[in-house]
Amino acid sequence: MKKLKPLYEGKAKILWETDDPRHMIQEFKNDATAFDGTKHEKIEGKGVLNNRISSHLFGLLRDKGVRTHFVDKLSDNEMIVERLERLPVEVVVRNVAAGSMVKRLGIEAGRKFVPPVVEFYLKDDALHDPILSEEHVRALGLATEEQIAELKRRALEVNTIMGEFLRERNIVLVDFKLEFGLKDGELVLGDEISPDTCRFHDASTGEIMDKDRFRQDLGGFIEAYNEVLNRVSS
Repeated sequence: MKKLKPLYEGKAKILWETDDPRHMIQEFKNDATAFDGTKHEKIEGKGVLNNRISSHLFGLLRDKGVRTHFVDKLSDNEMIVERLERLPVEVVVRNVAAGSMVKRLGIEAGRKFVPPVVEFYLKDDALHDPILSEEHVRALGLATEEQIAELKRRALEVNTIMGEFLRERNIVLVDFKLEFGLKDGELVLGDEISPDTCRFHDASTGEIMDKDRFRQDLGGFIEAYNEVLNRVSS
């Protein structure tokens, strides 16, 4: 498979057009960003780790019957993915209060949610990815009523599968972000599943094992990502 030209470059990934119109190459960058890109560093090895972690977790979901865009790991920092018609909606599942939710609602960090909270956000960097109600999603024509229900169902299915898998590896799945696209009218999970898009905490110590180490200047960024890889690949 040959790269032809970049179709999209985000903060952490580049999507490449290929000589196969059905597939793209997703390249993971070493860039670490936070706070809408106002904090930015290049961290050697980050792209390789996110590619490997995402490949393992997409493989897990595929084995459990979840349709994803993941086809195969191509190189250390690249994977082959299906080409999708993107939905401009991010779906966030929260099992434990953390991050923006704590600030937005003034609740205590660490509060557990049973059942989990599902949120929608508009994928628009210029608007800082504002939170959306289901009514907003419908009114703006971002997804149909049936698609909204399916997005929630799929997100909670992913939460159950990943939560159980990670629990066995002594990791708490605090929260995570998913992006979906359409392939022949079917919703397909896209983007990545990594410590960049999920909050992972060590179940015994509470230690942060995700991008919050970069956001909060905690150090040990690569070490934490390596530990996540070691556990999910064991």
